[in-house]
Amino acid sequence: MFAVDWWGLILPFCYIGVLLGSLITFSSMYRKRKAAKSANLAPWFPPHLQRNIYLSLLHMEPEEGKEKSVAVPDSVLRAALLRRAQEDIFRIIQIRSAKQACSTLLQRGSIGDDLWQRFLRAEKEMEEELRDVVMEANALSPNWGQHIFQSANEIAARSMFTTRLDEIQAQLEPEKEWWEKRRASIQSEFMKELDTPASSTGDEDAVMVESNKSKKKAKK
Repeated sequence: MFAVDWWGLILPFCYIGVLLGSLITFSSMYRKRKAAKSANLAPWFPPHLQRNIYLSLLHMEPEEGKEKSVAVPDSVLRAALLRRAQEDIFRIIQIRSAKQACSTLLQRGSIGDDLWQRFLRAEKEMEEELRDVVMEANALSPNWGQHIFQSANEIAARSMFTTRLDEIQAQLEPEKEWWEKRRASIQSEFMKELDTPASSTGDEDAVMVESNKSKKKAKK
């Protein structure tokens, strides 16, 4: 019978096991280090003030000396949640407009991986924020979660239109003053151009009269 070399059979499996263990350890350490680094990155957006206001109203604590807190009306909570959804609309617009630009710059090497990780984290946080808003809307009013962002989008569009209109109206007076000065300058230049040919024509007529007189004297 043939003798079985158990050591020769076990050695490759031990090598594979050590290799797999090293890969798993390295992958785990890399993910932990990446998560810790991502947690230390600066947020993409400033603090969500509207969300904080809504949560403060939702979890309002009683005042000192009182056992029960004053119940916040549902209308106030709905208004605060709608304002929170409106702010989310603005942030979604910023993320969608910046995603293509950040991706292109990352491929070209114009930005670092840290900035891209900040962007991905902000995108993930916005997805969680949208789900949270929908859940809160359904808790306040059944099936409101299906329409809250539509209402918030209409309010946001109206707000942006009003802001743009105010900017245009603020520029109206400076633009009007500039146009008045420009029109006066054009009129002044035009009048100068009209006066210049007239004076030259008068000089030419005077020269012609003098030449005719001299010719007549010569004939006499």
